[in-house]
Amino acid sequence: MNQPLAYIHPGAKIAKNVVVDPFTTIHNNVIIGEGTWIGSNVTIMEGARIGKNCNIFPGAVISAPPQDLKYDDEETTVVIGNNTTIRECATIHKGTLDRMKTVIGENCLIMAYCHIAHDCIVGDNCIFSNNSTLAGHVTIGSNVILAGFVAVHQFVSIGSYSFVTGGSLVRKDVPPFVKAAREPLSYVGINSVGLRRRGFETDKIREIQNIYRILYQKNYNNTQAVQIIEAEMEATPERDEILQFIRDSQRGIMKGYFSTN
Repeated sequence: MNQPLAYIHPGAKIAKNVVVDPFTTIHNNVIIGEGTWIGSNVTIMEGARIGKNCNIFPGAVISAPPQDLKYDDEETTVVIGNNTTIRECATIHKGTLDRMKTVIGENCLIMAYCHIAHDCIVGDNCIFSNNSTLAGHVTIGSNVILAGFVAVHQFVSIGSYSFVTGGSLVRKDVPPFVKAAREPLSYVGINSVGLRRRGFETDKIREIQNIYRILYQKNYNNTQAVQIIEAEMEATPERDEILQFIRDSQRGIMKGYFSTN
């Protein structure tokens, strides 16, 4: 059901049961899947690919050109997965030549006034609280929670199942399964509450704790810790995910709190 006071470009592909409220503008080269609701005063610009059963609240701007002076009007996209909610006045910019797209996964909640810049890749089941901001080229795994007013530096990676406390400045990579807090941002434990909520058993949580004790509490450098973890800890998907994240880190992983003070 499309309100007559909304503007939808004839080149946009909108599923039949999408609801578009008044005063919304949908540009050319936009695709919106079934069951999605677009609130009033939303702007959806060229290159948006919005999945099924999404909710886009008033004032949001989706797929605006990136705030990157190198951008030269190349044809890029924003991809938003099914069942994702974008709250009031959030802004999501499309990609550049680096990745050609900005991606938000399925079942995510992007709260009011969040900003997701060009070429960010966000996994499934993520929650970004109000005013959290991702600079360009950020990679975030699935099941990540950013509390309010988190600011993430460009090119940073944040691992799956991690939690970043409110008001944090994220300058280094945050490994999976951890809690990050303090200033400068530091490891303060594993995200045990979040892991239990996601169905992790006690033995699995203990395994992850033991891995991070070696990495952060035994006074090893990262290279030494990785070698010891690989030699002494049983190979599991979680162990291997942690090791691969550390090896792939370009900016370096955040320090433990006690090693920064």
